[in-house]
Amino acid sequence: MASNRDEPLTFLTASTSDGGDSSQIGSASGSFQNDAFLSGFDGGDEDFGFSRSDFKQSPPVGTVKYYQRHVFLCYKKPQVWPPRIEAAEFDRLPRLLSAVLSSRKSELKKQTRLTICEGYDGTETSNGDVLIFPDMIRYRRLTHFDVDTFVEEVLVKDGEWLPGSPEPLRGSYIFVCSHGARDKRCGVCGPALVTRFKEEIESRGYESKVFVRPCSHIGGHKYAGNVIIFGSNNHQKVTGHWYGYVMPDDVPLLLDQHIEKGEIVDRLWRGQMGLSEEDQMKAQEQRLIANGDENTERSMEDGSQAADGGSACCRVSNPSENAGNFNLETKANGERKKGVKNQISINMGNKDAPTPHKVCTMPTWLETWEKEDVYAALALIGAAVSVAVAYNCYRQLG
Repeated sequence: MASNRDEPLTFLTASTSDGGDSSQIGSASGSFQNDAFLSGFDGGDEDFGFSRSDFKQSPPVGTVKYYQRHVFLCYKKPQVWPPRIEAAEFDRLPRLLSAVLSSRKSELKKQTRLTICEGYDGTETSNGDVLIFPDMIRYRRLTHFDVDTFVEEVLVKDGEWLPGSPEPLRGSYIFVCSHGARDKRCGVCGPALVTRFKEEIESRGYESKVFVRPCSHIGGHKYAGNVIIFGSNNHQKVTGHWYGYVMPDDVPLLLDQHIEKGEIVDRLWRGQMGLSEEDQMKAQEQRLIANGDENTERSMEDGSQAADGGSACCRVSNPSENAGNFNLETKANGERKKGVKNQISINMGNKDAPTPHKVCTMPTWLETWEKEDVYAALALIGAAVSVAVAYNCYRQLG
């Protein structure tokens, strides 16, 4: 089968119902023999960056294929990664790890992704280190001699690799697709996001609890900048959330809302490890309903209609800056039978403050009359009654 250009490196069990081609190897780490492999791009932000024509043109939610475990091999820098991992002819470690995982995919109990992230000696993350999520563990210094044993013990048997010692990972780990040799959009957007993340992490003093790394292709070039965040949620469960169309100005929001508060930024959310594409869309829909929001596009349309004097019967003046979503809900017809008038509830979706509701009563047919019309009608009815009474008296007297 022909290789899908946009496929990430995924190893699925034989029983998977994912619907994708589980035999494909589509990520990359590299043929790293040439440190000048990636020298730059023709074109900049207008062609491949945050101002490109296809930016934010497709809804990102539900675009993460189902998987249960993510393995990151730390190996050199994005500037030298070739387009595909099978092209790593001169560097045996990434090529062998990919090959062994592919050959044993039917034995894997968990559907697994393999991605390359930046690593180099003399830093916290060295070449050959392996990070595994949601296990939140690190194995140090894997070599090409150890690949078969490592895959057997850790990824097939879900045990420990005895030559190594698993180290627990603490905090949050952020991976940004910066794989320019695979797609120029990732090559332009990714490094800019990594730089902004590092600046924000340093300015906030988060160096010991938030870690960011550029990574190879994860699927969905058109959603660049692509970001994955692994860490514990509010229920102390490790999750992996994917974001797309992330801009440098979104970095503080992700740190504030996702890292600090454990809340998902839905307008950028692509999906989550452990959920199918359908379940991702359902999960977001449930969150938006719970928060009193509609989807982003609907919310913008509703807001603009109200601002232009559209169909909304009332407005909330001076809304909060963070409360930009409207939810219009019409009461069911059954309520009308109970004497409840048809109502529209406008819910400002601000999670950080009590959610105000403004209820507008829809006018009945009688309430639409002007007062003068009502008085005139009553006068006519009174005159008619008077004439009828007088005529009745006349007949009795005659």
